[in-house]
Amino acid sequence: MAAKIGVLALQGAFREHINAIKKCGYQAFEIKFAGCLEDIDGLIIPGGESTTMVKLIEKYNFRPALDRFYKSGRPIFGTCAGLILLAAKVDNLAFCLNYIDIEVDRNAYGRQSESFESNIKLNSSYFKKPYDFKAVFIRAPKIIKASAKVQVLASLNSSAVLAMQGSILVCSFHPELTDDLRIHMLFAGMVKKSLNKPNTDILV
Repeated sequence: MAAKIGVLALQGAFREHINAIKKCGYQAFEIKFAGCLEDIDGLIIPGGESTTMVKLIEKYNFRPALDRFYKSGRPIFGTCAGLILLAAKVDNLAFCLNYIDIEVDRNAYGRQSESFESNIKLNSSYFKKPYDFKAVFIRAPKIIKASAKVQVLASLNSSAVLAMQGSILVCSFHPELTDDLRIHMLFAGMVKKSLNKPNTDILV
């Protein structure tokens, strides 16, 4: 069975994620209605403006469907604003999905005008060998605390910027804005493994 990966398409950089997933050789779908979550195997919550995304999630009653999706064990990947929404605790934001045990400081890496790129070392056991990834940070959140349940896959100046807990993968940066598909391939591997394929190798 081919994996179907959806991208929450309420606001933000969802088209870039759609293109990245297709380049990885997987089916990709824009998710604009909560009912569409029933038809996919993995979900990406893209970067964007977190407050606006929260309002749209509440307006279109996505929360119950997202909770069911998470409890089913299907993987979710949150980038930038997506990371913020998935966190357990966020400064000045009452809404948290609480799917990964991290505390987050929004926009901690600076404003839009202070966006930057940095090579980060991906050295987790989920990658075949350590390598540098050119990470694009745009009004990026910072993970200021992570519990022992969370695996840190990459850091910047001692702060986690790519992390995993169970079926949840998050990053502070925008992997969809580069030509390097390995983080998307990592997520696609998580989705395949969840489809009753326990022997799937998700090494990238």
